[in-house]
Amino acid sequence: MPKPLPMPLRKFRWRGVDRSGAKAKGQILALTEMEVRNQLGLQQIHISKISRHRISFWTRIAHRITRKDITLFTRQLATLLTTRVPLVQALKLISESHSKAEMKSVLNQVASRVESGVPIAQALQALSAHFDRFYIDMIATGESSGNIAVMLDRLATYREKHDALQSKVVKAMIYPSMVLIVSCAVTYLMLTSVIPEFESMFKGFNANLPWFTSEVLKLSSWSQSYGLVSIASLGLLIASIKFICLKNASAELFISKLAIKLPVVGDIITKATIAKFSRTLATSFSSGIPILTGIQASAKTTENAYFQQAIFSIHTHVVAGVPVHLAMRNSLAFPEMVLQMIMIGEETGKLDEMLNKIASIYEADVDNIVDNLGTIIEPLVIVFLGTIIGGLVIAMYLPIFNLMSVIG
Repeated sequence: MPKPLPMPLRKFRWRGVDRSGAKAKGQILALTEMEVRNQLGLQQIHISKISRHRISFWTRIAHRITRKDITLFTRQLATLLTTRVPLVQALKLISESHSKAEMKSVLNQVASRVESGVPIAQALQALSAHFDRFYIDMIATGESSGNIAVMLDRLATYREKHDALQSKVVKAMIYPSMVLIVSCAVTYLMLTSVIPEFESMFKGFNANLPWFTSEVLKLSSWSQSYGLVSIASLGLLIASIKFICLKNASAELFISKLAIKLPVVGDIITKATIAKFSRTLATSFSSGIPILTGIQASAKTTENAYFQQAIFSIHTHVVAGVPVHLAMRNSLAFPEMVLQMIMIGEETGKLDEMLNKIASIYEADVDNIVDNLGTIIEPLVIVFLGTIIGGLVIAMYLPIFNLMSVIG
């Protein structure tokens, strides 16, 4: 079944008469007019007119569904079903308490379809692209086995761990990026604003300037003439690389391989990817989903093209009858420790337990790297900034020191 196209959120203005006969009007954010009519019908409002209007960009952003919303919904639904609340009532309770109009609309439509006899997995798949194939497979397995509350709990735990790992990876990337951006900004401002003031002062000396100072002045002149053009060109280059990667699989694969070879950053990407792969495969396997489906789902959760290609190659080998640990070894993408643990898990019939242990080990490794990243990078930042800023300051004061020695 193809993914549903996302329906745009609209603002519906309505006029009508309430239960007491008084005129009433208002507006509702919703995906469809039918949903608005149902809501007003529950309030016993007789509608005389409904008009549809577009909403602002900021309103759309504020009410759009995010991955975090889906994770929270999964946890809430699991909790309500565990306490024996009927499925339709649970969906309506979550919808009523939600602050985002798009999520309210989707959940109301899901509740309506489930109430009419449609399985919840089919309803979720038909109504929103935010529920991926892995999510739908887990829900469908839970429905068929009669353990939907248990399956939702597993799915919520899986998504919470996945989201926590993702946020740690992002946090690890933000710090070095901000340091680099600030360093470049400070250097550019010094070259274009501070050093030109010294240059005008040096012209009054009528003396030869030290070689280092002359070179810095040349760099300052170049920055004033071509600095903004260079920055724009760099931005265009980055955008072009991203565009090429989207259109060309070979280019994306090359960039992905390059990324995992970077110091610190590459280690984080590799460990986070192995943790995601192991966690996804463990969750699907322990839930009764066929291992081939679980491997495909693991590939789709992987953002690095190199590892994605490796996981798809594992799927191909397993289809041909090769054991999982041998298929992983043939992919040349996984460390020996992971291969040994997978082999033991297959031989003892406890593959899901071993996969969960692998995920926990690598998640802990990512935690340690992120926690220690500040300690690792801070001395490098001090040396880097000290060298650049200190070098520029020394270059500007060298002529002054030379002049003072001549006067002395």
